Amino acid sequence: MADATTAPPGMMNPAAQTSERIPPRRLFAFLIMVFGMFMSILDIQVVSASLSEIQAGLSASSSEVSWVQTSYLIAEVIAIPLSGFLSRAFGTRLLFAISASGFTIASFFCGFASSIEQMILWRAIQGFLGAGMIPTVFASAYTVFPREKFYIVGPIIGLVATLAPTIGPTVGGFITDLMSWHWLFFINIVPGIGITIGVLALVDFDRPNFALLEHFDWWGLLFMAGFLGSLEYVLEEGPQYEWLQDTSVATCAAVCFVSAIAFFWRVLTAREPIVDVRTFNDRNFGIGCLLSFCIGVGLYGLTYMYPRYLAEVRGYSALMIGETMFVSGITMFFTAPIVGRLMLKVDLRYIIAIGLCIFALGSYQMTWITRDYDFYELLVPQILRGIGMMFAMVPTNTIALGTLAPERVKNASGLFNLTRNLGGAVGLAVINQVLNQRTDLHIVRLQERVNWGNATATETLNMFTQRLQGMGDAALMAMKQLSQIVHRQAVVMGYGDAFFMLTIFYFSLSLLVMLLDKPAASAAGGEAAH
Repeated sequence: MADATTAPPGMMNPAAQTSERIPPRRLFAFLIMVFGMFMSILDIQVVSASLSEIQAGLSASSSEVSWVQTSYLIAEVIAIPLSGFLSRAFGTRLLFAISASGFTIASFFCGFASSIEQMILWRAIQGFLGAGMIPTVFASAYTVFPREKFYIVGPIIGLVATLAPTIGPTVGGFITDLMSWHWLFFINIVPGIGITIGVLALVDFDRPNFALLEHFDWWGLLFMAGFLGSLEYVLEEGPQYEWLQDTSVATCAAVCFVSAIAFFWRVLTAREPIVDVRTFNDRNFGIGCLLSFCIGVGLYGLTYMYPRYLAEVRGYSALMIGETMFVSGITMFFTAPIVGRLMLKVDLRYIIAIGLCIFALGSYQMTWITRDYDFYELLVPQILRGIGMMFAMVPTNTIALGTLAPERVKNASGLFNLTRNLGGAVGLAVINQVLNQRTDLHIVRLQERVNWGNATATETLNMFTQRLQGMGDAALMAMKQLSQIVHRQAVVMGYGDAFFMLTIFYFSLSLLVMLLDKPAASAAGGEAAH
């Protein structure tokens, strides 16, 4: 197995071509870990559809309740790259058990939180501890299993990494509607206990190396926390507070800049760096991380845009939004095994390029969006989004991590998953900025056209005035209604512009795939698998 995994990227080691059967115990242990990763990624988005209920339950302001999401994301983005070092020191079994049990305990206290301060604290702890499960699963997939089985394990982790954030609002809306927001957290407890016990009993992939802890780089951790934590804050809060015009955003941007310089100096000079950034020297890993970053933009960006449109323009409830969004989740589920089979027969670079083009096509169909777009108008774009995301994500995982030497995969997995999350954060910041700016621009343009010289506008205003007679100041109320219509139309046009931006971005990104080295011959794996 070691020979198979260390084979050069361009060729397949003959030893790896002999079919190796995956032991049931090992596969079952891996599936338990995958479920833990699913829970951790799901919890990023599961509260997004229920923030108003949490706000009411904890008597919090709208700015305070946003930190229920932000604290989790900041803690997670710090912990993900750290997991590579901790996985080598503690071993997969111990690290995953600590992550799963800590995540479960934090979920318990989140459910019982009685103030917004308690909720933010436990959400941060939940995000920090739960984050260790995500890269550990990726690392295990590409080191524990023989290379010719990547077509099985690759789609499994790819499906979970894309499906969990996609169906997060659906699951959250359903749980809150059926029970209460407390159960968004309580529902993690029983599976979390089961995962912890299962991992302790079954996982035996590697051995810990506690000697590494003697050289733990505390300065590196401090600089990394300052760099990534403040970066996440700037990207989360920047669009709504006019970026550097806000004191807290400007302060965090300065902390981010200084910490970034200190962090990169430290990891390049420390005896045992907390993160090995030299892994980026590997061409496929470096470009794979860039693709992962860009895929994260679409994965988290559209998971944000669709629900926001449905709530803001269509007035959907959390449950209705979830039911509409579920189409992409079902599509991903059925696409995953197809991608696995295609990986045996088709150059992975072509699969990624096709996926990015399909994703771009789905976004292009949404550029014609109107305020009447409903479930059936969103059906085909969401199907294309699901297919495109799976085609792009799964082979990218395999190209980036599946061609590295086994001893480099644990550290690389943390960096790879970090790039996807940072891509999502950057994507949300850019999308919010585009929506805000283009909406303001369209409001100005529409107001210039909706004037007394416009016959349609005048007729509409007169109709509203007549309808509102006897209900107060009819003329003022009619003007207000017309203004609301103009604003809603401007918002919809802003969404169309944002979708067009994503279309251009992903069509252009498909050309980047050609910079990748040709990965190991899939055909060999296919013959072995059969």
